[in-house]
Amino acid sequence: MNVLVLNCGSSSVKFQIIETDEQLIEQDSDRRLASGIIERIGGQALITFQAEGHPKERRAEPLRDHRAAVDAILRWIISRSSNINNITSLSDIHAVGHRVVHGGEHFQKSARVNREVIEGIEECIDLAPLHNPANLKGIRAATELLGEGVPQAVVFDTSFHSTMPPSSYLYGIPYQLYRRYKIRRYGFHGTSHRYIAYRYRKLRNLEREQTNIITLHLGNGCSACAVLQGQSFDTSMGFTPLEGLIMGTRSGNIDPSLIEFLSAKSGMTIAEIDTLLNKQSGLFGLSGLTNDMRELLDEEAENQDRRATLAIDIFCQRVQQYIGGYMAEMGGTDAIAFSGGIGQNSPEVRRRICQGLGAIGIELDDEKNNHLNPADSADIGKDGSRVKVYMIPTNEELLIARDTFRVVADLPRQW
Repeated sequence: MNVLVLNCGSSSVKFQIIETDEQLIEQDSDRRLASGIIERIGGQALITFQAEGHPKERRAEPLRDHRAAVDAILRWIISRSSNINNITSLSDIHAVGHRVVHGGEHFQKSARVNREVIEGIEECIDLAPLHNPANLKGIRAATELLGEGVPQAVVFDTSFHSTMPPSSYLYGIPYQLYRRYKIRRYGFHGTSHRYIAYRYRKLRNLEREQTNIITLHLGNGCSACAVLQGQSFDTSMGFTPLEGLIMGTRSGNIDPSLIEFLSAKSGMTIAEIDTLLNKQSGLFGLSGLTNDMRELLDEEAENQDRRATLAIDIFCQRVQQYIGGYMAEMGGTDAIAFSGGIGQNSPEVRRRICQGLGAIGIELDDEKNNHLNPADSADIGKDGSRVKVYMIPTNEELLIARDTFRVVADLPRQW
């Protein structure tokens, strides 16, 4: 089955085409045929497409909306210039899988698109007003352009965390606010955390119930997840993706009273404070320089910039706090796993996070850490470390493609 995976943001569409089926999944040999991204939808869009084994194609083209963007993707896919193996017409696209950010409490697993599912996603718009509408645009565009005969599936960022117990997802606010408005921790990056836990299980040849690990998705967005017996037990992101770890431009945890204080002192509106916390804080706000960890590490090394060092240190300390807290909640853990753009590509950040955690059994092997191929999963802990340390590249698109195949083929989810 050739699955077109779509990830629609507010002004962008990412895609991959992945060839998969039951045998390929079992052998872990699914094939990515093509990938790309369209950015700045609504104006002169920036387009980057690539078929596997061929150079990237880049161009600009005016695209007014998501339907036009998906249409541009489909036109390229079936064009002779794309050079995609085994795809010459739209009939060679057998299914479409969509990333959907928020499924609320209604969606606890991936689902095949139908009227009820679309209505359920619409009901969650209040919970993800910037994301779910864009996800719905992608579903509607695919339906219009490919026809209702092509099956579609949705994979939710929140569904992996639906196994959290109330002690993990409830806030210390009046219970009726949860009952009335569904105010609770939902968690995000669930597709990534689920994939990392699955890869760890395969590397260790474990059953799902034997999988106890803390997964760390560290990129421009960051979250930690306590995976206990193969299921999400707790996670750092909350009612929105703002809660938890310090991120590229998000503040992570703050004292809620700061909102009223800032409003009184500065005259900022609630909307302006929300923008401040989501887009002007985190690594960017602390350093005053950039939200890019690579640039901060370079600035620290080359110019001994004090605020760059401060931002990196605070970032790493917050991750340490969650590792220690989750180990206490879980009664210990068998491993921690780094992933995401920072977790996968920054030996220095991995080193700083693990530094000082020997007392709780986490010991990093500097030689393994420094000479790791970022494309490969690997155990980078010291021999004999009580808690194993892994780096596992995430692959959310692959998981979405596999879930889409299983949903369309009416097969049970295995992990």
